[in-house]
Amino acid sequence: MAFKILASFVSALAALQVASGAITRKVTCADGNVASDAACCALFAVRDDIQQNLFDGGECGEEVHESLRLTFHDAIGISPKIAATGVFGGGGADGSIAIFEDIETNFHANLGVDEIIDEQRPFIQRHNISVADFIQFAGAIGVSNCPGAPRLDVFVGRKDATQPAPDLTVPEPFDNVTSILARFADAGEFTPAEVVALLASHTIAAADHVDPTIPGTPFDSTPELFDTQFFIETLLKGTLFPGTAGNQGEVMSPLHGELRLQSDSELARDIRTACEWQSFVNNQAKLQSAFKAAFRKMTVLGHDVRQLTDCSELVPTPPAPASKAHFPAGLTHRDVQQACLFVPFPTLPTDPGPATSVAPVPPS
Repeated sequence: MAFKILASFVSALAALQVASGAITRKVTCADGNVASDAACCALFAVRDDIQQNLFDGGECGEEVHESLRLTFHDAIGISPKIAATGVFGGGGADGSIAIFEDIETNFHANLGVDEIIDEQRPFIQRHNISVADFIQFAGAIGVSNCPGAPRLDVFVGRKDATQPAPDLTVPEPFDNVTSILARFADAGEFTPAEVVALLASHTIAAADHVDPTIPGTPFDSTPELFDTQFFIETLLKGTLFPGTAGNQGEVMSPLHGELRLQSDSELARDIRTACEWQSFVNNQAKLQSAFKAAFRKMTVLGHDVRQLTDCSELVPTPPAPASKAHFPAGLTHRDVQQACLFVPFPTLPTDPGPATSVAPVPPS
């Protein structure tokens, strides 16, 4: 009897190993790289090319910021609400923003994205990859250069757009919270918490056109790091404009050289999103996991993920976090505008030294 039980156990173990082997079976690509699926083979050359020649050898700089912005501006261009009226509502992450650049870059919300579209075009032309896949792939690879970032998921197999997305599908910085949440809910049934998570992208972002007199002005004091400073600094009392006053979609910021979007300020203080916003203040692990999940959802808008191929293995592991949550020098807990009614604002140290002044993000 014992022998039968042992034999059954060995058989079951062998079957499990066979099944596991089937799941993890690899393919050897023509260039010698090994991938989980042949559809991923072409991406090795794409990855190496953009890391060296688009992202300046693997930096977390201007082209990374702009490539990440482009992933969103392309993917959010979908509206089931519009489609329900019998009009084309957009195809989501389908590359339409680049394929129909002459139309979509003239939408007010897409001001400035033509620059990164034009920079990416030569890479698309010399590699065997769809425009839709390239935009999302480049964004994920670029983010992997930023210390503290999550390792984002990558899928391929999207079909390129055959018509442009409709205007007014990309939220503007001067939109109110209600309209922003409604737009995200329409695009992909995003919850308010997922909207806040997606805004973690602003921790490595800068504005070129909100105030055109100061291009490259970041939204927090550490634009080269994927950290929680954006969520801290957006809750500090605004006292100045880094450039000129009166720009649409801008409100006062707490630091010289830092720009604050009206939409970010209002989402940080709205009862529907304030506590979720504050929850990221000193929680790097949550920042990483929540952004990773929200990006995954966004990057496949308009597609059935079951029909796509997961090539996430090509995304490099990002550098470890390089900062801890803190108040910028010259500011303290007294400068916080407490918005979450249920949880106290975390206790944070203040950087030593003179008051912080943030340098613009340099062009490539």
